Amino acid sequence: MGIEVSGLLGLLVLAVDIYAIVKTLGSGAGTGAKVIWILVILVLPLLGVILWFLFGPSGRAIAR
Repeated sequence: MGIEVSGLLGLLVLAVDIYAIVKTLGSGAGTGAKVIWILVILVLPLLGVILWFLFGPSGRAIAR
């Protein structure tokens, strides 16, 4: 039973990480900020996505 639960949790974390990376790429943040956020999400999958939800760039591109 432990293998199935951990596998499902891993799949959920992977799906949320992919969502965060796609939203980061589509944000209005600068290239450097996008690269840093993607690296944080990839290196620290669970903690990185939590930090991204709290402090990451918004999904809305700001037209200037």
